Order: sequence, then C-alpha cells, then structure tokens
Amino acid sequence: MADSWKLIAHAPKGVVHAALLAHEDVEEWDPEIVVTGHEIAEDRPDEWVLEAYLPRRPRKEDRESFAALFAGKPPALVTEKVRPADWVTESQRGVEPIRAGRFYVHTPDHLPSAEPGVTSFEIPASQAFGTGQHATTAGCLAMLSAMKRRGVAARNVADIGTGTGLLAFAALKLWPRAHAVASDIDPVCAPVVAENAERNGFRIGARPGELAVAVAAGMDDRRLRECGPYDLLIANILAGPLVELAPDFADSMPPRGNLVLAGLLAAQERAVRAAYRAVGFALAGRIVNGDWSILWLRRRFIG
Repeated sequence: MADSWKLIAHAPKGVVHAALLAHEDVEEWDPEIVVTGHEIAEDRPDEWVLEAYLPRRPRKEDRESFAALFAGKPPALVTEKVRPADWVTESQRGVEPIRAGRFYVHTPDHLPSAEPGVTSFEIPASQAFGTGQHATTAGCLAMLSAMKRRGVAARNVADIGTGTGLLAFAALKLWPRAHAVASDIDPVCAPVVAENAERNGFRIGARPGELAVAVAAGMDDRRLRECGPYDLLIANILAGPLVELAPDFADSMPPRGNLVLAGLLAAQERAVRAAYRAVGFALAGRIVNGDWSILWLRRRFIG
C-alpha cells in the first residue's frame, strides 16, 4: 500500500471557504489531490482547516498549488504523513448517533432508536463517506423526509455518489416499492454498500424495493442509463461536479422529476442553481445545515 500524505493549513472560516471556492475554479487541478475543508470543533465554529490528501509525499509544485488557493499571503502549511490506516474510518470512530428527518443513524457501538415512527440505520465506520455525520448527508435525510411529507411519489430512484448507501436506503424506506440504483466513482463503495444493505435489511437486486449498485463517474454507466428516467435523483457530491453534471441529470429525468443536490457550501449555491435553471429546473425547497446548502429542485415542463 502506497504511503499517503496531507498538507494542512489552519485559517478562519471565511478564508477556508474562499480557498474551497478557488479550488472549484481551477480547471487543471491534479485529480489525485483531494481537498477538504471543515471546522476544527463545534465549539470553535470560526476556526477551520483546509487539507489536501495526496498518494505521495508532497512535491514543491503540490505545495505551491495548495498555497495558491489562498488569496494574498497563505497561512503556514504543515506536511504530515497519514498513518497506515484508513483515515476515513479513523475519523468516524466513536461518533455519536444523529437524528435527521425520520431517520436515526448510528454505528454498531450504539443501539437503534426506540422512538416510534423513526427508522434506524446502522452504518459502521467504513472506507466510504456517508455515515450521516456530515451536515450534507444529514441535510439530505431531512430533505427526503420533508419531500415525503409533502406528497412526493418516487418510483425510480438514483443515488449518485452514494458512499455508504445511506441515502439510497432512506429513499427505499420512504418509497419501498421504488426501483433504486446507487452509484459511486470509487470502486470500494460497491462492497461497502452491499454490506450495509444486508446489515439494514435491504436486498441487492433490480426488482422493486431492491437496490442495484454501479461504479460510475456521474451518469456514465450503461446500467444507470437503462434504469432511467428517474423521478427522484439524489447527488451529494461537490459543487464543481454538480455544475458539470447538470445536463446529464436533466437528460435522465422526466418533467416534474425531483432532484436533491448537496455537497455545496452556501456560498456556492448561486452558481449551482444557475446551472440547473439553465437546463430546466426550478427550486422547490432548500435547507441550510451549518455552512452547507441542500437543494430540492423540480424539473419543469419543456415545451
């Protein structure tokens, strides 16, 4: 297993937000370098960190590219070797359960909820994102619950960038007779989704109420194309890919189809909404969870 490294920069929240926006605008960013930003702790909401994960020891040009994301003088950069363990799993150990919408998400270290009318999902720390702890995932759970409450019906569902499968499971719980497919660009997610499906009582398959799994970049997969069009499509990824995928999502959905978008900072919302307005979507609902926006869009009739 190759060594992994990361570059770290601590800065105020606004500075890190601006750096994340700058990263979205870099057209030739090295795809092997994954950039993330987050607050240090809940009780220190204005103290943030920007991190870049690399599959190699950072080179001079890597440090320069990372530093260039900051306007003016960049903060001090720290280079750190990532321990030979899955850093996603390590970051999720000991996390507390969350309650979002109709759902309660917990790790195996915690018991399911005893609250009537609440569905519990057991999602262990894993090699994939999407345990419900991040504000975007929790916001999607709340948004799906609100859509069900407002009478949305879903017969054909896609969860793009599924990670652990959690949002697909939530959709199947809300619309149990739907056809559903979950996809992710990361091949490691397929066995993770299959394991979590078994853990939570879902079957992998292509019949109503079952979950098909695909490994794909965006909608670039035969199974995804064949299973469409989708009257409910969920995409919790990043603002840049959401903008790029707007035409493909539009082509995969019928008029009045419902689209849930997440993974975008509130500061990135205007650009994402503009991209989807251009291909025929209108805003139906919006949740702001911390610094993140969760959007419910509905496709208009094009005539």
